[in-house]
Amino acid sequence: MDQVIETAAGGTEIVRHPRAAAALRRLIGDIGQRSGEFPAFLANHVPMVLEAMGRLGASPARLAEYAAFYNAAHNVPFPPPPVASLSEADWHTAIGHRDRETDLRDFFADQVARLGGAEAIRRYLPTLFPGVAASATHGLMRLAYAVLRRDETEIGISLGYWAATWLSFPVRSGGDAPTIDPLVPVLAMRPEPSFRGIVLSSTLLWKFIEHMGTLPAFQAQLGRLQPTPGLLDQLRQLSLQLYAATTSFEALHAVTGCHWLRLVAPYVDEPEHLAAYWWEVVMSLYAKIGMPDLPDPALLDQWRTLVPPSDAAIAAAAVASEDEHDHSLVFSALEEYRVTGDPLYRVVAARRVGLLA
Repeated sequence: MDQVIETAAGGTEIVRHPRAAAALRRLIGDIGQRSGEFPAFLANHVPMVLEAMGRLGASPARLAEYAAFYNAAHNVPFPPPPVASLSEADWHTAIGHRDRETDLRDFFADQVARLGGAEAIRRYLPTLFPGVAASATHGLMRLAYAVLRRDETEIGISLGYWAATWLSFPVRSGGDAPTIDPLVPVLAMRPEPSFRGIVLSSTLLWKFIEHMGTLPAFQAQLGRLQPTPGLLDQLRQLSLQLYAATTSFEALHAVTGCHWLRLVAPYVDEPEHLAAYWWEVVMSLYAKIGMPDLPDPALLDQWRTLVPPSDAAIAAAAVASEDEHDHSLVFSALEEYRVTGDPLYRVVAARRVGLLA
């Protein structure tokens, strides 16, 4: 049975099951050997959401049950057979090639063993910054959870996954003026007719991101946002507002993505550069949700006055869900609330799992 304790104020806190950590080591150690994606090119969330569920109070039995459910539902494969070993001199040649996932995972496993996970991230991740759209940003997610777990094996796997599924926008060759305000390029998109009514044959999120990079009007917005100190705080606020207003699948990934960026930031020398690349991915998805208005400050303040159930109740509802995005959003939102103190995170988490209208 999942455990909850009462606080002095009469609220409740999430408490991890005492055997969850041991169960997660076994489950993620096993499941982590499978590919970063399952057919057709969808991100394998289970190594990450199991950790989120464990931190939300899931029991070992629930963790094992969900892992079995996920693998049965999605038939997650093992990585493709190796093609050829990679070295320091040629690993770049495999970037963006899904058929080289095993080769890239092996290369980064060797680097983590040689350098340690933290130094391997610091040395190699800047090369991968421009391709942060990899697997619709789930390469970043997997790395974030790897460092959260302090899991050296998962660090190597996540770097290989990010490299194999790398997706970048074209290098900017002119366009609108630079800015330090991340809202400026977003608002500049709204009058552009080519961003509306886009219909693709694929429903994959990363295919929409890829398509946006081919549009000249979007290319004009690339590289505008300057990687200045405090950028992540700005992106966090805008992402939360966008999700609160739309509760869209795309904006959900903006909220969780800010959490992932925060986890990875201490391991790189220039985290603002990664954040700027990542924001361009969010901008591309802004077109997918119809480029809505952001809520005005009065409405945001009104939402913040809502009183959701306890964190423990929100967590329990997420743990009971079979939807990996419930686990991901609730965990990230509650973690970001602890950092920022913004009650809107608790509101959107409760809404996500149906505990607040």
